[in-house]
Amino acid sequence: MSGFDFFLSSARLTALGSGALHWPDQNLLCISDLHLGKSERQARRGGPVLPPYETRDTLGRLAADLRDTQATTVICLGDSFDDDAAARALPQAEQDTITHLTTGRRWIWISGNHDPAPLDLAGEQHRDITIGPLTFRHIAQPQAQSEVSGHYHPKARLRSTSRPAFLVDEHRLILPAYGTYTGGLRSTDPALTALMGPRARAILTGPHPVPIPMPR
Repeated sequence: MSGFDFFLSSARLTALGSGALHWPDQNLLCISDLHLGKSERQARRGGPVLPPYETRDTLGRLAADLRDTQATTVICLGDSFDDDAAARALPQAEQDTITHLTTGRRWIWISGNHDPAPLDLAGEQHRDITIGPLTFRHIAQPQAQSEVSGHYHPKARLRSTSRPAFLVDEHRLILPAYGTYTGGLRSTDPALTALMGPRARAILTGPHPVPIPMPR
């Protein structure tokens, strides 16, 4: 399991190459923007037809991260489903996979802008939650401190390579999207440059996570 260690508000965290965040001292794994059921939503709304395997692939990668970290607490930072109807339309096999993953763990679903309604799944549901020095929510608040969020699907470029990326400064951390069919917003976008401090770093995901000054 490859990762890059860093601190946010005294919490030692690890950005995993998969796009998940590991907090060893809390035995906690955090992921954001799974967008499960995206292909179903696209088909239902008459959009481009996508191969219907993204939910299985995303859950498979999540199972691997849980196996590697042995995390006992999981936080899904919102937009876990592409919309509320996609959550209800989840095939039984994939509902069973989620049940298997949640069993024996504290599982926390944070509501997002895509999936604001309560889920009929095991686990706790919150708009945000504070654990130790860190507050977890879906969308970053400009004046917040010690905040972990998602929503923006950040990505960053190093030379000719662009990858999903964690963005971190002294006050906040924004996670990349974890879902298989999720695009990205460049770190140079004003929505991100306005949130992140001048010394922010981007941690590129991949086989060997790489920290770089956040491209602006």
